[in-house]
Amino acid sequence: MAELAAYYEQLSPASLEHLGRLYDEQARFKDPFNDVVGVAAIQAVFRHMFDTVQQPRFVVHDTIVQGDKGFLVWSFHFYSAGGRTARAWEIKGGSHVQWGRDGRIVLHRDYWDAAEELYAKLPVLGGLMRYLKRKLATPITR
Repeated sequence: MAELAAYYEQLSPASLEHLGRLYDEQARFKDPFNDVVGVAAIQAVFRHMFDTVQQPRFVVHDTIVQGDKGFLVWSFHFYSAGGRTARAWEIKGGSHVQWGRDGRIVLHRDYWDAAEELYAKLPVLGGLMRYLKRKLATPITR
């Protein structure tokens, strides 16, 4: 698990070529926007990330390992592209991983709240998300 956490904290376009050392050839990767199988497809997800945001980096805050399963608690920091409208972002989430018999990852599933961490912070969608949150919240939490 320490190797995986270090890999993500040092993730770069160049380090993507080494993903197969940690992930099985048929590993499944799922997050709120992607559901792919295979090292090449997982590399494509991360290449897309590097192409669409500026200075992306992960900070791993905690790890838990139990047998062949693990969980990483992380925050993802990046800057949105857009010249004058560029801003710093932080998304908090976690990753559930499962290792195969050879010690490489066969399942990687990211959990993070796209509504709270992303949509609610966008100019037009943010207002709608806050309105829906107020309407759907129980009276005690308002």
